[in-house]
Amino acid sequence: MTISALLFDKDGTLFDFARTWNGWSMSVLTGLAEGDAERLAAMAAAISYDLDVAAFRPDSIVIAGTNAEVAERLSPFVPQMSEEALAAHLIQTAGQAEIAQAVPLAPFLDGLKARGLKVGVMTNDGESSARSHLSRSGVLERFDMVIGADSGFGAKPDPDPLLAFCSHTGADPKTTAMVGDSRHDLIAGRAAGMRTIGVLTGMATRADLEDLADVVLPDIGHIPDWLDR
Repeated sequence: MTISALLFDKDGTLFDFARTWNGWSMSVLTGLAEGDAERLAAMAAAISYDLDVAAFRPDSIVIAGTNAEVAERLSPFVPQMSEEALAAHLIQTAGQAEIAQAVPLAPFLDGLKARGLKVGVMTNDGESSARSHLSRSGVLERFDMVIGADSGFGAKPDPDPLLAFCSHTGADPKTTAMVGDSRHDLIAGRAAGMRTIGVLTGMATRADLEDLADVVLPDIGHIPDWLDR
């Protein structure tokens, strides 16, 4: 197997989805509700968030959607903000979330770079919050390119932002692997002509991913062994 580049999704892939976003989302929804229990319940239902257990359900738009898509769902219940202001608020607060690395990222990425691989991030989150998370994790400078849904290349499941990474780095899509925890990630990877690696640190199960993935791994830490097979 020849792989020259790896392009990673962020949430659920580099960072464990549940440990990063479940608690943050309860705090954000509570703040937006401004003490109104009915509004809180309506917002939670709109994005498939279970208030009883403070966790997203597997069908939530938040798992693979963009901030703009989430804001559109929440906006009818947030009269104090325009939809555009709400999307900006989500990006700003997301950048401040307590993040849980799926594996220790610095040594993992150093190992990939030592193999001569190009590495990048393509997330449906905003680029600024992605850069904030990577910077706070001490790994931003290890990536050759960081792309968000607002970076001007589009969003997954479209392949355009993945191909923008290849164009920027000189990587061949045929020897690039898209790594992600959602079907959106893998659909985009297939459409871009890339290899696809599914990981189980998001909300999707192995059964959800395996028809679109060349391999499904427990987490990104298993990628070096897969490359060596």
